[in-house]
Amino acid sequence: MGIPAIPAYPMPLLSELPKNKVLWTLDPKRAVLLIHDMQNYFLDAFTPNASPLVELVSHIQQIKQECKKLGVPVVYSAQPGGQAPEERGLLQDFWGKGIADDPYQKGIIDDLAPDADDIVLTKWRYSAFKKTNLSEILKEQGRDQLIICGVYAHIGCLLTASDAFMQDIQVFFVADAVADFSREQHQMAIQYAASRCAFTMSTQQLLGVLKRAQNPLPLSLEDVRRQVAELLQEEAADLSDQENLIDRGLDSIRIMSLVEKWRRVGAEVTFADLAARPTLSDWWNLLYFPREKVLSHQDS
Repeated sequence: MGIPAIPAYPMPLLSELPKNKVLWTLDPKRAVLLIHDMQNYFLDAFTPNASPLVELVSHIQQIKQECKKLGVPVVYSAQPGGQAPEERGLLQDFWGKGIADDPYQKGIIDDLAPDADDIVLTKWRYSAFKKTNLSEILKEQGRDQLIICGVYAHIGCLLTASDAFMQDIQVFFVADAVADFSREQHQMAIQYAASRCAFTMSTQQLLGVLKRAQNPLPLSLEDVRRQVAELLQEEAADLSDQENLIDRGLDSIRIMSLVEKWRRVGAEVTFADLAARPTLSDWWNLLYFPREKVLSHQDS
C-alpha cells in the first residue's frame, strides 16, 4: 500500500497526443493555472534525474513563468500531512496513511516553490475541488478555464479535470507537464481527458498560445466556420468539425482564397497545409498552433 516506486519512462511526444474532441481556445484572461500536488512525498517515488521527472519540473517552471507574465493566477494544491483516519476517509483503504506530518514530505519541491502571491490549497481528495474553495476562487476572479499540470495524471489531475468539466470549466490538460506511475497510465489519462473532459496539448503548444496572447490572431473558430460556409453557400451550423471539406465541395480555388485571406491577418498557412488536412478541426489547429506541425491521429 502507498505510492509505488516509479520506473523511468519517456514523456509523450506531440505525435502521440490523442485527438481532441473539442476545439477550445485558451484565453489568459479567463484562465487559472493549477499546479497539482507537486510535493516531495509524491515526487520522491520517481527515478531521480530521469524522465518523466526532469521534463515534468522543467515544463511546469516554464508554464508558470509565462502565466505570471500574463497575470494568470497560480494555484497550488497540496495534501496535508498526518491526517487522522476520519479525515482521510476511503483514501486510507487504497493508499494507507499517506503523507507523514513531516515538513519535507508535505512540502512543495524547491524548484517549484510558491511565490508570495500564489494561492496554496489544502487538498483532501482526488479532485482539487473537493473540500476546497477552488470553485469560489475561479468565480471570484471571473475565470472559467483551468490549466492543469502536476501529478498524478490518472488520479488527481484527471479527476480534477472531470470535476471542472461538470462545473462548466474548460480544462487545458498539459500532456507533458503531468506524470504518472507508468507510461501506460499516463497515456490513458491524456486519452480520457482529450475524449471526455478537456483539451489536451503539449507544453510547447501552451507556451506558444500564451506568448501570442498579446497579439492574437483576429480569427475565431466560428469565423473560420462562417468563411468556409460562405464559400460553400451553406449554413455554418451545417458544417461539422471533422468532415472532409474537399469532399463537401470546397475546390482548390476557394481553398487558395482562404489562404490569402488568412495570411493577410497574420496566419502562417499554405495551400498545401489546408489541402493535406481539409477539416475545420485541422485548419483550426494550424491557425491556433502555427509553429506546431499538426499530426494526424487515429480515433480510439
